[in-house]
Amino acid sequence: MEKAIVALFSGCGGLDLGFRKAGFNVVWANEYDKDIWESYQKNHLDTVLDRRDIRKIHSAEIPDCVGIIGGPPCQSWSEAGSQRGINDERGKLFLDYVRILKDKQPLFFLAENVSGMLHKKHQVALNNIISTFEEAGYFISYKLLNAIDYNVPQDRKRVIIIGYRVDLNKRFKFDWLKPCAHITTLRETIWDLRESAISALGTNKTNGVSCHVPNHEYMTGGFSSIYMSRNRVRSWNKPSFTIQAGGRHAPIHPQANAMIFVEKDKWIFDPNSPQPYRRLSVRECARIQTFPDDFIFHYKDLAAGYKMIGNAVPVNFSYALAQAIYTD
Repeated sequence: MEKAIVALFSGCGGLDLGFRKAGFNVVWANEYDKDIWESYQKNHLDTVLDRRDIRKIHSAEIPDCVGIIGGPPCQSWSEAGSQRGINDERGKLFLDYVRILKDKQPLFFLAENVSGMLHKKHQVALNNIISTFEEAGYFISYKLLNAIDYNVPQDRKRVIIIGYRVDLNKRFKFDWLKPCAHITTLRETIWDLRESAISALGTNKTNGVSCHVPNHEYMTGGFSSIYMSRNRVRSWNKPSFTIQAGGRHAPIHPQANAMIFVEKDKWIFDPNSPQPYRRLSVRECARIQTFPDDFIFHYKDLAAGYKMIGNAVPVNFSYALAQAIYTD
């Protein structure tokens, strides 16, 4: 069981990859979304992927481990603890996470989730979540962090919850993390890809092997009024906006001029921009999420590629967290 960990709600495995880089051995993972299975299995060859609904997996079927990583879907975090959240299907996913944690009793667990869970309207839910983790036998630490401080070229604020089993008689201290002094820019991250991106096929299907650089293809189509409600272009000398889980909301490539403010909640593309406006490609989003280029994403629809990348924990961010835990 030496440094063996399991991943729940693993997605394509950004969190898993960072922990592996830090010296942990991800022996087992669970992911129920069939659009992710091929990408996970072909990039994590040494990990057993369980494809079942987590609610149908008995704890005894999960290997013993020193740690559990991963967080339930966002909706269950924001609603867990309220009557509706605990009783609906998404809320139950949180309870299954706790069920497995309580049964397996690893030395630690780590969960990542969106910054919105700290909003005052979720305060009761958050308190209940923390109490539930404590009742499972863990001392809890949590903090809002920005991945940009940990060698990730984007603004990405996320809540990190880390629990140490009570018999260890200690708590994780976030000052063990070592923020980077340098903020990585888009130029440093994706400049070499600027001339080789191709547009998706009709109805945003993948070009597959026709991509000279794997996954270096971008979604086409119109931009919603919500998208056009603020500037979506960051310049080459800045980090990216947050990489989201929807291709329609991918940031615009920095080759174009910043958008022009018209009025509250309304911006337009600059008609005099020397280069056209296009969304970042799937590979560019993966670079910004600090996935290595040899991590290949498999999908038929580009939407699935953007989704799995946007939902992932940036690899470098995961690595920084895992290092702090590993060396403690």
